[in-house]
Amino acid sequence: MFKSLKIIALQSALVLASSHAFAAPEAYRIDDSHSFANWSVRHVASKTSGTFSDITGKIIIDSENLANSSVEAKINMLSVNSSHAKRDKHIKEADYLDTEKFTSATFISKKIEAISNTEGVMTGVLTMHGIAKEMTFSFKVLGFGIDPWGGYRTGFEAKTSLKASDFGFGWGIKPNASVGDDIEITLLIEGVKLPAASPVK
Repeated sequence: MFKSLKIIALQSALVLASSHAFAAPEAYRIDDSHSFANWSVRHVASKTSGTFSDITGKIIIDSENLANSSVEAKINMLSVNSSHAKRDKHIKEADYLDTEKFTSATFISKKIEAISNTEGVMTGVLTMHGIAKEMTFSFKVLGFGIDPWGGYRTGFEAKTSLKASDFGFGWGIKPNASVGDDIEITLLIEGVKLPAASPVK
């Protein structure tokens, strides 16, 4: 009888430990080869779109309570790609992104409000072109899964819009500007789960 009680107690402890481990926040490294910051902006009477393909950083996600999650990300502005080499060269110049002086943009989350188990609103500080401004993104957790290399991944989609002039870019507020001031942003982020206590590189 005493032995049976010990076994039951041990099983209960294991269940509690495993459930605690499952609910604990998990750390993911942003995979820069599978993550994109896509953008679109008015050009004359239409729109031009492109992406920044070099994004690094970390995601802490609590799947049981999204409000306990956080994001830190860095975008390499030199990775801009609008599928037109001459235009990309111009975008990097002082008339637009001025990447010689400002090579990166960063985002650090401050607050996450969960709407459901997989959706929410994230508020944080975006620093770009030497200017820091609070931004809000709506986001979705797209899922979790084992990758072909034996790792474990998660995916996110987030959307927002911004005014380039809020970050000191003047192209969109010039008279008869051919490029707009309003930019639509869609983030497609894939993260690789890190072992416990593993540093993010």
